[in-house]
Amino acid sequence: MSKTSYGTLFDPVDIGGLHLKNRIVMAPMTRGFSPDGVPGEDVANYYRRRAESGVGLIVTEGTWVPHPGASNEENVPRFYGRDALDGWANVVSEVHAGGGRIVPQLWHVGLITKSKIEGLYEKGSGHTDLQVGPSGLGGGMGEMPSPINDPMSQRQIDDVIDAFATAAETACRLGFDGVAFHGAHGYLIDQFFWEGTNQRLDKYGGTIAQRTRFACEIVEESRRRTRPDFPLMFRFSQWKLQDYAARLCNTPQELEEFLTPLVNAGVDIFDCSQRRFWEPEFPGSDLNLAGWVKKITGKTVMTVGSVGLDLDVMPTLMGESSKPESLDRLIEMLERGDFDLVGVGRALLVDPAWPKKIRAGMHGELMSYHPDALLSLS
Repeated sequence: MSKTSYGTLFDPVDIGGLHLKNRIVMAPMTRGFSPDGVPGEDVANYYRRRAESGVGLIVTEGTWVPHPGASNEENVPRFYGRDALDGWANVVSEVHAGGGRIVPQLWHVGLITKSKIEGLYEKGSGHTDLQVGPSGLGGGMGEMPSPINDPMSQRQIDDVIDAFATAAETACRLGFDGVAFHGAHGYLIDQFFWEGTNQRLDKYGGTIAQRTRFACEIVEESRRRTRPDFPLMFRFSQWKLQDYAARLCNTPQELEEFLTPLVNAGVDIFDCSQRRFWEPEFPGSDLNLAGWVKKITGKTVMTVGSVGLDLDVMPTLMGESSKPESLDRLIEMLERGDFDLVGVGRALLVDPAWPKKIRAGMHGELMSYHPDALLSLS
């Protein structure tokens, strides 16, 4: 670490009616410590520790929307049922008491099956008839999509839109500070975006702009059921779990065609998921994905992808440790206005005090990340 402080990272920011004390966002990370989908006191304390350490905004791990095909793991928290919602109400209370802000990441896996990753996930037992995808194409990590189920009917599409909007309405009622939609990494919303899984010939398929219709209807209905000033955050990515080389958009022009309908639908914050935040997105410019989204939309934008660590997520999932890395390049990009918010994942997972240490210039005390950190809620 070459700088002794990173003051810009701690500048406050206002997003509509939401005031954040700094630019640090805890990125969503699946933990799976909620038996039968119910987040307990340990989950609440896990998030509170990050709030107390100075995280401006917490995005929870993905939580299942109230649709029978949303889930593929029983220990990931759900966002329906009195027991689970009581647990989430406690999480909100603890985070607010710790001085933080929090949004749930609403999630539907669609037609993606679990894959074994060094004991983090066990091999999935296949799909069920309850799982849905735009064209019935699915698979697991590193598996190119193949026919699994029938394409979604209009009724099934409407049911999933209702599930997301119901979850957003519930989040607003529980006192969350907004919601985040998981539209990345090859899960259901992204399965509509990606032509590798969306081969529909109706209004939900076709051009990249037409393939955003499903997501736009989710955002619009969620806005209708919440408040005009209730922040709606949207995560998207080029890469997919099924295909790391996949790209939704190959040029800035295609990216604009993709983003414009989502902006018009009411997205307030774009969460731009890259595996390595420092990588340029298109030839001829050093802007990363978040930088291009900021340039095109002017909306509030978050970058994410191996912030504060020297290895991206895949080597660490396969057992490698990752050491603390300088934030100098990140701060340069933040200061020139490429993005507004910084998503921090594994560095915060292993070290709740990461923001305090960064602010105090205690760079020598930053912790390395090791996959063993996934085995507990520290």
